[in-house]
Amino acid sequence: MTFAALKHRLDLYEKLMRLDKPIGTLLLLWPTFWALWLATGGKPHWMLGWIFAFGTLLMRSAGCVINDYADRDFDPHVERTKDRPLAARMVSTREALTLAAVLAFCAFLVALPIFRDVWWLALIALFLAVSYPFTKRFFALPQAYLGIAFGFGIPMAFAAATGKVGALGWTLLIANIFWALAYDTEYAMVDREDDLKIGIRTAAITFGRFDVVAVMLCYAMTLAILAVVGWDLRYGVLYFAGLAVAGALAGYHYTLIRHRKREGCFAAFRHNKWFGAAIFAGIVAELNLRPWLQ
Repeated sequence: MTFAALKHRLDLYEKLMRLDKPIGTLLLLWPTFWALWLATGGKPHWMLGWIFAFGTLLMRSAGCVINDYADRDFDPHVERTKDRPLAARMVSTREALTLAAVLAFCAFLVALPIFRDVWWLALIALFLAVSYPFTKRFFALPQAYLGIAFGFGIPMAFAAATGKVGALGWTLLIANIFWALAYDTEYAMVDREDDLKIGIRTAAITFGRFDVVAVMLCYAMTLAILAVVGWDLRYGVLYFAGLAVAGALAGYHYTLIRHRKREGCFAAFRHNKWFGAAIFAGIVAELNLRPWLQ
């Protein structure tokens, strides 16, 4: 194989893993970091941070490959996905499955230093990542399932940092489910017409004309749950300032999706990286800066 042919192959694998689109990795990473900072009182060990950051990237990449494998016969009929490597038949199914297996194995190796504490959660996370793409065939709200899959770094972070998940970890996971319902419904609104034609089920189709209302209610539930968490932990103004910024961003998303145009809905979805970042910034500020202000 020539260097040019190898480079072309690697470019296809990069697109299959979505390394050119980091938004998905951030949507997994922010809630994992929320949990890691809350579980450690704002002082996570540097190794835990790197393990979860790199593990998140690997598992998200593996999940994208499995998703494209599951949707390889649907994606050619969707405008946004028709040029994906598997949909365009530029990568074989054997290559895709091999790549997914290699990525999952690498994630396993990365997690070895903490594996005894999280092994059973890691197995559940792997099952969720592999099974999610197939829920679009029969589940009316696959975005809720995605919220569990994308948020499973939360209980893993608590288990790795403290040896147990506890009520706080599971509460954060519920908050993440509502957040995923919000942002992935925005994502599904982009493809609604194509999904209706090919028979894929999504929250955007299930919610119908109430899709915008449902998205905003899910943002509200996310922030309400996180507000209860902050109140219960007796956090102060810095934590709630982060939630307030996230709430303002959700309001901005409303202006993008209210007319249900593809460009606006996709922009709102991508903008969720700032929603998660605002909440994380509030947590970091509360735990690390507040003592200096007292």
